[in-house]
Amino acid sequence: MTETSARLAVTAVPASKTAAGENFPVGSWLIAAKLRPIVAAFYRFARAADDIADHCDLDPTTKTARLKLLDAALRGDAAPAGDPAIDAALDLRRRLLDARITLDHPRHLLQAFLADAANRPCRGWSDLLAYCRYSAAPVGRFLLELHGEGRAAWPAADALCTALQILNHLQDCQADQRRLGRRYIPEAWLTAAGLGPEVLLAARTSPALRQVFDRVLDRVDRLNRTALTLPGQIANRGLRLEAAAIVEISRRLAAKLRRRDPLAARVALGRLQTLVAVARGIIRGWSR
Repeated sequence: MTETSARLAVTAVPASKTAAGENFPVGSWLIAAKLRPIVAAFYRFARAADDIADHCDLDPTTKTARLKLLDAALRGDAAPAGDPAIDAALDLRRRLLDARITLDHPRHLLQAFLADAANRPCRGWSDLLAYCRYSAAPVGRFLLELHGEGRAAWPAADALCTALQILNHLQDCQADQRRLGRRYIPEAWLTAAGLGPEVLLAARTSPALRQVFDRVLDRVDRLNRTALTLPGQIANRGLRLEAAAIVEISRRLAAKLRRRDPLAARVALGRLQTLVAVARGIIRGWSR
């Protein structure tokens, strides 16, 4: 490892979000206690990589170099000590190997973060789905493998994770544009509506942009309909209930984003709304 890469590795990147700030329960009590540490390790790694990719003060070259160091750590290559992100990667590698779970899931996540670091444009819906294939789907696939579930549930899990990712993009579309000049709204859809990226910085959503948002939400609704089949495909009760709760959260958040303006204020489910969604999801999941 070169002196330059060692310097890159030990430059601390502060955490931007905790598990409590996510749209979904991370390693909740529905997950078996013995499995929660590895779920938490997966989340810590993903959060560390995401913080690198989203750091406003790092240039694309530095971000890419740091993310590649994380990939090297996952592969078991030499990595410098004392860097929290690399430590998270090494910890996750050890836990995954002990559990005999593939390292592909976190390595696929890194592909999405590398795309973020390069600020690759999202030109159309297919680009967005391709991005979510690496930024979101690996999370669901990891949880299924962790619980001994087969690949038959992957399509429904991919749909749920993709829906949640796109909903998060809508929630943060203004912040992403302002801080990073990054857009996950298909550019072709904005262009077709006669809009440029600056429209995302407005104080309120224009009628034309609202139509674009609703077009995105129409596709999210399709994904959520596919995701509705996920709980019935999961044998493990705890994961089944967790999946049912998250499906309900995704559906309710999509509905709220139709009613509220994500440019005027960040749209999210309140604590009570989340608890109700979780309860209803659990009831549905229990009656499988």
